[in-house]
Amino acid sequence: MDEHGCDGGPRPPGGAAASPGARPPDPAPYEGVWRFTAPTVDASVPQARHAVRDLLRRQGVPVSEVLVHGLLLIVSELVTNAVRHAALLSPMLAVEVAVGPEWLRVSVEDNHPYRPSALHTDHGRTGGRGLLLVQEIAREAGGVCGVEHTASGGKVIWAALPFGPGR
Repeated sequence: MDEHGCDGGPRPPGGAAASPGARPPDPAPYEGVWRFTAPTVDASVPQARHAVRDLLRRQGVPVSEVLVHGLLLIVSELVTNAVRHAALLSPMLAVEVAVGPEWLRVSVEDNHPYRPSALHTDHGRTGGRGLLLVQEIAREAGGVCGVEHTASGGKVIWAALPFGPGR
């Protein structure tokens, strides 16, 4: 996976608005936005999971192991969905990790225009519940998730989870 780090980036909804003229506090050393690109193939699923795990460790993000496990499951599900459903129109995918002072957001972008929706339990099917699982993990962690269109006609599926420093 190719990694591209940068500052700033999207923040989950509900963030505190800064008062006019106020200087924002200095970011914590673990804050930032990192983007990984990879081919839309099966091997990218574990690569994305390991890249996100290693990034969180390397940056010293103060997140619990329970939250890391949930986040890595989200990454696996979202990248798997891109591989299974978008590869024909999207030979590459991007995984973005944005870390703020008390939250983190992971997103997977591809160039396929279809916006998936979470399927509810159908005991006759062996798959198709990945987005439902992502929603449940985010909800249980006190977070949110969503799907957005990109300017190029693709989509970004994301989940934002609170962690709070020192949690």
